[in-house]
Amino acid sequence: MNKSIPKVTVIIPHFNGEVILRRCLLSLKQTVYSDYEILIVDNGSSDNSIKMVRTNFPDVHIATSKTNLGFAGGCNLGIITSKSPYVVLLNNDTEVTPHWLDLMVNVMDTDPAVGAVQPKMLSFHNRKRFDYCGAAGGEIDIFGYPFARGRIFESLEIDNGQYDTSPAQIFWATGAATLLRRSALEKVGLLEETFFAHMEEIDLDWRLQWAGYKIVVVPSAIVYHQTGATLNKTQFPKMVLNHRNNLLMILRNHTFGTLLWLLPFRLILETITIIVSPFTGEPKRALAILKGFWGVLTCWKSIVRVRKIVQSIRVISEEVMLHRMYRGSIALAYFLKGIRKASDII
Repeated sequence: MNKSIPKVTVIIPHFNGEVILRRCLLSLKQTVYSDYEILIVDNGSSDNSIKMVRTNFPDVHIATSKTNLGFAGGCNLGIITSKSPYVVLLNNDTEVTPHWLDLMVNVMDTDPAVGAVQPKMLSFHNRKRFDYCGAAGGEIDIFGYPFARGRIFESLEIDNGQYDTSPAQIFWATGAATLLRRSALEKVGLLEETFFAHMEEIDLDWRLQWAGYKIVVVPSAIVYHQTGATLNKTQFPKMVLNHRNNLLMILRNHTFGTLLWLLPFRLILETITIIVSPFTGEPKRALAILKGFWGVLTCWKSIVRVRKIVQSIRVISEEVMLHRMYRGSIALAYFLKGIRKASDII
């Protein structure tokens, strides 16, 4: 008798964008994995996209929110609505390949310590180049700045198979396409809705690691992503969210002992960015950082709440966690040392 395969719910948070959603759903029809369902979480769309889904994709389930819950809230609604043991968070601006799902499920199904899995993320428009969101697996430095195998800041590598070790343990799996174990989420909690959008997956994966789970990438599973189709990274609201959420993330997850020496250095790096931003073609970034600081002050309750959760689930030491990070500043490595490839430092 063949072993039964676990059911997977593919959750697509959505807010407007009929063309990209149709393209995503058409690509999902190629998926060879047999036991999966699609759940679209509509975050109050005002266009014709949900009507299009009901007309052309009648098997797709829809959960509706009257307001825009953001990526985090939308995904959480989808997770709560679904019942399957595995869930996938998938951006509506992605295009999947036939074996994207079965390859990731196989890794998770054979190792109960795996809490999250991501595929290799390649650019939708340049399919030999890594995508900005996740590339071949997310990494982070000790100051909280994320980068990825195949992407440091704006430098995107060509995929020549240089990160094709499979499965490989990483620090975070991109929220653009990530497979999650429901039982792990029940232990550590869902995505933090305070974040609204951006870096909530890194925060979640940090908590999963505190609880003893592994985060891995399966490069043989491939998804193409149109970065910025829903919110361009140069837009001011996204700048603010990135800076605010990044600070929230390190305040929620690093121990007090680490924060005592880390925060002064982090504030120096932020100050340098504020000073140089007018000279680097990003004059709004200084204001985004300052607004991000203010946003952190208004979220102190969530910081306290999640720090208590981390303490209750933690099974590894801060020393072990720090060894999973790049023990330096990725910003200094990039801008002062000229490092452009993650393979040079991981």
